[in-house]
Amino acid sequence: MSRSRDAGGVRQIVRRTGTGTVAGAESLNPVIGRVLANREIESIDQLAFSSRDLLRPDAMSQIDRAAQLIADHVRGGSTIMVLGDYDADGATSCALAVLALRAMGAARADYLVPDRFKLGYGLSPALVDLAAAERPGLLVTVDNGISSVAGAARARELGIALVITDHHLPGEVLPDADAIVNPNLAGDRFPSKHLAGVGVVFYVLSVVRRLLEESGWFRERRLPPVNMAEYLDLVALGTYADLVRLDANNRILVAQGLKRINAGRCRPGILALAEISGRKPGSLVASDLGFQLAPRLNAAGRLEDMGLGIECLLESEHGRARLLAARLDAINRERREIERQMHGEAVSAADLDADSDGAARAGVCVYRDDWHEGIVGLVASRLKERRGLPAVAFARGEDALLKGSARSVPGVNIRDILCEVDARAPGLLVRFGGHAMAAGLSLREEHFARFRELFLEALDCHVETINAANRILTDGPLDDEFDDIAFVRRLRTLAPWGQGFPEPVFDNTFRVLQQRLVGEVHLKLVLRPERSDHRVEAIRFRYLERPGAPCPELDRIHAAYRLEVNEFAGRIRPQLAIEHFNPV
Repeated sequence: MSRSRDAGGVRQIVRRTGTGTVAGAESLNPVIGRVLANREIESIDQLAFSSRDLLRPDAMSQIDRAAQLIADHVRGGSTIMVLGDYDADGATSCALAVLALRAMGAARADYLVPDRFKLGYGLSPALVDLAAAERPGLLVTVDNGISSVAGAARARELGIALVITDHHLPGEVLPDADAIVNPNLAGDRFPSKHLAGVGVVFYVLSVVRRLLEESGWFRERRLPPVNMAEYLDLVALGTYADLVRLDANNRILVAQGLKRINAGRCRPGILALAEISGRKPGSLVASDLGFQLAPRLNAAGRLEDMGLGIECLLESEHGRARLLAARLDAINRERREIERQMHGEAVSAADLDADSDGAARAGVCVYRDDWHEGIVGLVASRLKERRGLPAVAFARGEDALLKGSARSVPGVNIRDILCEVDARAPGLLVRFGGHAMAAGLSLREEHFARFRELFLEALDCHVETINAANRILTDGPLDDEFDDIAFVRRLRTLAPWGQGFPEPVFDNTFRVLQQRLVGEVHLKLVLRPERSDHRVEAIRFRYLERPGAPCPELDRIHAAYRLEVNEFAGRIRPQLAIEHFNPV
């Protein structure tokens, strides 16, 4: 174990100590066997990611009631209105629901997503009124609704049936809906509590499809039976983008969807997003979904209207999908520039706060009245990643309330932290909701200082957990494997990696042969491992928090790194993506 410092602060590099054996891994490279054992894989068969091993929906509470209600409205010819959210999980959930319902023969299946700057998040009474103008017989929420008590009451008042599908943590009071499907409901027996919103609605509509088929609906209407596997591309994108824990069930969903994408059997919009991101269908990995495709979808919801992203996913014509993807890409470029400026200002604000406190604090809380409220979630994420601390960033919304976005580290449930603040100062928070790693909240500007004080005090009780979360766990050192492109590619086939099933990270000591800054903040290196003549390229992304910060000359470093394949100018070679390093 070594104490490490780079521009990201002080972290511990700790080697995992898995001692189990992996049945069937005898023929694999010993390093790969070590990686799998460190993730508590007991048999190589667990990496088959077969759809036959997906959990059945039966244990999900109220799913039969919800599915029967939806099936009845399909058969009755009702207008079904899907009410979504403005992130990638919400967009994929919305597209999946609309596409599947239309394929099942719904007379009219359409969607609405609230304008985040006017209506805010979720099923508000105003959104219900907007939907009511279309005279729907049924409202179905996707990726939202579990905290929408007032919105559900408005739907009940108007006599509109309501099914809520969500995965966020419920509050003490549940909405008065006709059915609620959420694996995190108290008493729910579904084994996986980590489904994304798109996973929940996938399961619900799978039961709807079964009910319609058993009733003879497809035969009566001469419709081809719907194959829900055709929507796994959307499930994979939304699941990975939402950073939910990749338990065994979610890994199957992502792997199966990614397989369809790489085979070209996916929505034209997903292919177009891959192409505009510079990724080649056939060689996409799960991280491409989260860090290339999803940000382009999310940019629409952050800066404009997520309807553009949903339309891209719904589009069946390739040329039109490419035009929509190009518009999303342009919005994403604008988003990056706004984020870059806001992040620099947030770093300065966080540094000033730390200096004024005179002591290390267990979190970061920043606000500026000229920030863009659609970008504060990204700023909070960047601060959390760089500082290794839970973080919340605020901007002023159009309704004069401060709109905040919070991000946390493993082991510290950020929604529980907000609950604690709310309990200590009732009425301080106008509204809040979310899950363990991410949450949203609103408060009045005059209450910011009080919130910041209570937020940081609540986190002070979790210092040990936060310190533990700042450890960088590695799978030990490599010998010459980092220079073996076949080994790097074999490692990639074990994916999808993600939350709860982390991508392999290794650590070695290197001599620094060359160093230079690229893109003002990224550190490009040429390294030579100790006791080796090999040279290997490496990069430490976002080494500097802002352009112009000092960059020390390095001689020898102890680095924790991931292995990547760098394809540039026709050359294919391994590259180390450095997570953290310590000059030695």
